[in-house]
Amino acid sequence: MARSLVERTLASVTHTLEQTLFAEDIARQPGVLQSLDPRVKLVSVLALLLAVSFARNLWVIAGLYLLVLSLAWVSRVPLGFFVRHVWVALPFFTGLVALPVLFNVVTPGAPVLTLWSNPLIAITAQGLRAAAFLILRVGTSVSLAILLVLVTPWNTLLRALSVLRVPSVFLLILGMTYRYIYLLLKTASDMFEARQSRVVGRLQPAAQRHLVTNTMGVLMSKSYGLSQDVYLAMLSRGYRGRPRTLDRFTMQPRDWLWGAAALSVAVVALWLGRG
Repeated sequence: MARSLVERTLASVTHTLEQTLFAEDIARQPGVLQSLDPRVKLVSVLALLLAVSFARNLWVIAGLYLLVLSLAWVSRVPLGFFVRHVWVALPFFTGLVALPVLFNVVTPGAPVLTLWSNPLIAITAQGLRAAAFLILRVGTSVSLAILLVLVTPWNTLLRALSVLRVPSVFLLILGMTYRYIYLLLKTASDMFEARQSRVVGRLQPAAQRHLVTNTMGVLMSKSYGLSQDVYLAMLSRGYRGRPRTLDRFTMQPRDWLWGAAALSVAVVALWLGRG
């Protein structure tokens, strides 16, 4: 049976909330990466991203991707969840960009599969290699970024960005945006669920659209009022333009060892991937 617009919206909001809570649970697991200083994790991931970006050897990039999978496994990240989140959406974006590269019209070379003889339209070996480079490079880079986010609480990761001299105001905006998007999603879910519990039968399409637009208006009003209340609450607690957190980062010997090992892997990958 086809679900109504309200039911689909409620299911979508609920799924988003579940994914957010699941990611927070992973960040609190006693895994290898979770135990490291977030600044070390950030710098290590940036070094590996540079290695992936500049490597010109396909096997080196594949080896770095296997390293990412190994890190996810020892950090207790479910591999099925991890791989699915990267490779399910990737073909719809990178695949569309890589598709024209396969053909001799864009990438001349030795034909591997001829699709049309006059004029010649074929998939070339050079095109396959270029597409494989693009897809694997993007997939490995996205995997590194997702792994960093999964094993580090969002607020802690934002605090760690200060090591890159990111403006504190920008970090504050990102942190509050994440927190209050979650809060507004929870509010929207509660509103839709309350409305559904008071409906007998199925609403007409016009009534469903009217309900959704009314909910959007109420959420906009709530978000504006909430922003004013939060700002006044921050001022009353001493906010003067610079955010303060309770996190205190302390480098341990394992953090230094991990950072040195990650940088060494990145340097070796860059050296092996020169040609």
